[in-house]
Amino acid sequence: MRLILLLLRPFFYLLYHQFAWTYDFVAWVVSLGRWQEWVSAVLPYVQGPRVLELGFGPGHLQAMLDEKGLQAFGLDESRFMSRQARRNLHKNNYPSRLSIGYAQEAPFAAGTFQTVVATFPSEYIYDPQTLAEIHRVLAPAGRAVILPLAWITGNLPLERLAAWLFRVTRQVSGEPGQLHPAVRERFTRAGFEARGEAIRQRGSLLLVIVAEKTGTAMPRR
Repeated sequence: MRLILLLLRPFFYLLYHQFAWTYDFVAWVVSLGRWQEWVSAVLPYVQGPRVLELGFGPGHLQAMLDEKGLQAFGLDESRFMSRQARRNLHKNNYPSRLSIGYAQEAPFAAGTFQTVVATFPSEYIYDPQTLAEIHRVLAPAGRAVILPLAWITGNLPLERLAAWLFRVTRQVSGEPGQLHPAVRERFTRAGFEARGEAIRQRGSLLLVIVAEKTGTAMPRR
């Protein structure tokens, strides 16, 4: 298993960087065509008017947010993905308010956004510095909305194969639809009250984390 993960790591890096133009196709294949349907599951939890998306990828959620009448901003470390997102947004006449940078050093003023959202982020999202920055840029009573995991639950042969691939590559872990206590504790220490929302879609189960900004973060140990 560890060897498989080591071999896949360069693939995931290239997919999000030099091969960003293939990202939509790969995401569509591994999710059996459900990727954008999964991403759209965060929309009911997003409050505005100003929303920051971390790791905006090809820009599809940016377009969905603008469609809802929200003012969407994006931050992503990949200049390749930024180029891809700008093309997609401009092609469909959506504005692009995208920045290149790291979530641990968000280039925005304190209290700027009502929601910070991320869909299928890597482990950086639980970094204490990332959570501190999310807390900082959120307005009072703002919230973080994170879609970290999707489980394929159907029993068709292709669905079982896709579910196995997700497990092997550690794209999913833990109990389906459950927020791990250690993850909840990280949000608590960062000044949030977090809950997990299990969402059932066709042949799949999603976990959405909704973390409300409650006050000052606890001192780091």
